[in-house]
Amino acid sequence: MQITSSLVSFISVLWMTVFSFAGCEGNTVSYRLWAEPQMPILSMNGDFIIGGIFTIHYYTNAEQDTYTRLPPKLQCTGRSLRFARAMEFTIREINNRTDLLPGITLGYQIYDSCSAVQMAIKVAFQFANGVGPVFNYTNCSSESAVATVPAIVGDSASTPSISMARMLGLFGIPQVSHYATCACLSDKSQFPAFFRTVPSDHHQAAALARMVKYFGWTWIGAVRSDSDYGNYGMASFLKAAQEEGICVEYSEAYYRTQPRSKLERVADVIRRSTSRVIVAFVNIAEMRFLLEELTRKAAPPLQWIGSEAWITHPEFLRFNMCAGALGFGVPRSVIPGLRGFLLDLSPAQAAKSPILTEFWESSFSCSLKGRKGSEFLRECDGSEDIRALKNPYTDTSQLRITNMVYKATHAIAHAIHGVICNETKCDKNMKFAQWQQLKRVNFTTNNGYQVNFDSSGDPAALYELINWQFKKDGALDFVSVGYYDSSKPRGQEFRMSSIYDSPVLQILTFHFNPLDSLDCVHCLPEFWPNGKQDSCLPKPVEFLSWDDTLGIILTVFSVAGTFVAVCVASIFYRNRASPIVRANNSELSFLLLFSLTLCFLCSLTFIGRPSEWSCMLRHTAFGITFVLCISCVLGKTIVVLMAFRATLPGSNVMKWFGPPQQRLSVLSFTLVQILICVIWLKISPPFPFKNLKHYKEKIILECSIGSAIGFWAVLSYIGFLALLCFILAFLARKLPDNFNEAKFITFSMLIFCVVWITFIPAYVSSPGKFTVAVEIFAILASSFGLIICIFAPKCFIIVFRPEQNTKKHLMGRNICGKIITPGKHRYVRGSPKIESQNHMQKP
Repeated sequence: MQITSSLVSFISVLWMTVFSFAGCEGNTVSYRLWAEPQMPILSMNGDFIIGGIFTIHYYTNAEQDTYTRLPPKLQCTGRSLRFARAMEFTIREINNRTDLLPGITLGYQIYDSCSAVQMAIKVAFQFANGVGPVFNYTNCSSESAVATVPAIVGDSASTPSISMARMLGLFGIPQVSHYATCACLSDKSQFPAFFRTVPSDHHQAAALARMVKYFGWTWIGAVRSDSDYGNYGMASFLKAAQEEGICVEYSEAYYRTQPRSKLERVADVIRRSTSRVIVAFVNIAEMRFLLEELTRKAAPPLQWIGSEAWITHPEFLRFNMCAGALGFGVPRSVIPGLRGFLLDLSPAQAAKSPILTEFWESSFSCSLKGRKGSEFLRECDGSEDIRALKNPYTDTSQLRITNMVYKATHAIAHAIHGVICNETKCDKNMKFAQWQQLKRVNFTTNNGYQVNFDSSGDPAALYELINWQFKKDGALDFVSVGYYDSSKPRGQEFRMSSIYDSPVLQILTFHFNPLDSLDCVHCLPEFWPNGKQDSCLPKPVEFLSWDDTLGIILTVFSVAGTFVAVCVASIFYRNRASPIVRANNSELSFLLLFSLTLCFLCSLTFIGRPSEWSCMLRHTAFGITFVLCISCVLGKTIVVLMAFRATLPGSNVMKWFGPPQQRLSVLSFTLVQILICVIWLKISPPFPFKNLKHYKEKIILECSIGSAIGFWAVLSYIGFLALLCFILAFLARKLPDNFNEAKFITFSMLIFCVVWITFIPAYVSSPGKFTVAVEIFAILASSFGLIICIFAPKCFIIVFRPEQNTKKHLMGRNICGKIITPGKHRYVRGSPKIESQNHMQKP
């Protein structure tokens, strides 16, 4: 049964919580380990010991845990030795350099995790405390634990790395993985001390989805390892595939410790499926089991799409059923001197290390001299030639992940150098928090690769597109046919190599039958399947058009409003010398009528097919004309307040707000809105946009507002002026009717504010063309509110009550049978009633 990283992490965190309760009094707390410590498979002393943990053995055979006794020791089989020896080589190379850590010797302790979480956790504790049977912990802080290593390279898989990173982060021990690709490890809140030299699966999943879409494969199957690597990776891929319009027939998971019946079921699903393209986000061990199971019983031809975990593994080239496979792998590299180091191995050297002894004996099927209990009957006679071997250990033509080990080891060395060394010497006794220094490393390795980490501890994603092709001798080989570079601009990350630069792609040709031969084909986003679902038809495009019923109604009201504004202006102009026109600030009135005419007309820009110019014009014209309109109303309100103030004894306030000041205020308020609109258009202007998400069966053609900040800044400024105008008009509403129009302005601003307050939720929730209709309705309703409340009473008097359009009527007020004329006035008991101090006339 698989032990997930989450469970083990929970146990480790719980264990640390016990520490916090047991030892927070400043004393050292000691805990005795029940199991025997794990010994390193390769080690060397030095001033600083670098830890290493690799999946050297990748199969584990363990008895079922009964929880009534100590768990049995893991039995590990399978072998991949090159990563561990690459770390050995890198440290020896660093020790021979004079420019990096001069006078300092690096050592190493390299362990085998067997790709098992429990083993990785055990080794992690040993890195934090040593191999002694007693674990010492002081003062409940990470600084109190003296780690035996300053940093660790590894692990080779995501699930063990996740478990280690959770625990090592508590001690501040940095971990630089060469092969743990799970996107979850980029979360620095959970894994603050984790770094890696291999790209995150977040980039690989997006690259795989784009590559599948590039070849037009829209009906696929998917398999994954039932581990953190497979589950997180496949989840990212399925999300990216959905965005690309790719159908997934099935998604199956398998882990190597699960019963064989589960493996057989997954293989049967693949055989019975109708999809012929299969995406495999699978680890090496699970992929080996799966391919071996598929070879037991013939499966239909499959186009394999592989993740980096197996697509470049040379052992799988023996499976001809994978011919034509495609996948992204870490770029191939060359490490000068590594091949000579790997081949410089004699029987005497191999006999000094159990892991090298195991490698030597299994490679040559013989037992070394003096070795007892060997499974091989033949004794090695010295004729064995390691250079003649052909296996992954000696094959240095595909150095991909090995280069990630090389880079990770160098990164740790450069981090140590950056802390303890200055221009003249290095201080080996200096204490430091190396994981903080790792954030700042930026260097180029001896083989020309740049090494640095982003804020998530990840490198830039660079992949080669690998194609499995037959060579002339009939054997499969890896061929690079493209690349993916996440540092490129969006849309240019993935590129196929030209046929002039690389061999022609070898893939299964049956995938280019007509697309309708597959069970599921997604129509392009602008198309929709017909009733029979056997062809794609263009989706209808919806927008508020001129011939639409709703568009016609709104156009009629807009034209009617414009006609009303022009008629009112005409009436005022013909009667411009009359008292009622002159008494209500004729200059601001004409300017207000002009702005209202523009408000009615600007609503017409919202009707019709959106274009670049109409999208920019409709919002900016609306914003500017409405501010001009409200500015005029605000000016009229201030004039009313100032005019009444001027009637008080000794007041000369009107000279500070005469016609020049009124024009300047209107201009200033409007210029602010113009400035907001210019900035909006300069930074991120509105533009025509095809909304494909709101409705599946049709396209909504609308104007995207571009910058949301710009759009709401325009509305907010209009709302601010309207609210200010409403407050001032409300304060002046009880002044004598003969001297002000504040009561009408109050009603008009009340209508204006109510309309636009209700507009916001209606605008956000209205779908499709009704969004535009709501905006037009708000413009027309507020405009009609202004023109009716402010100008209708005056027009009524001018047209139907001309006898009231006299100076005498405007200048007097009938109170208790007397007409009061304005002169010098005073307040009576705090009320706004005015009493004449000059003269009274009988009616």
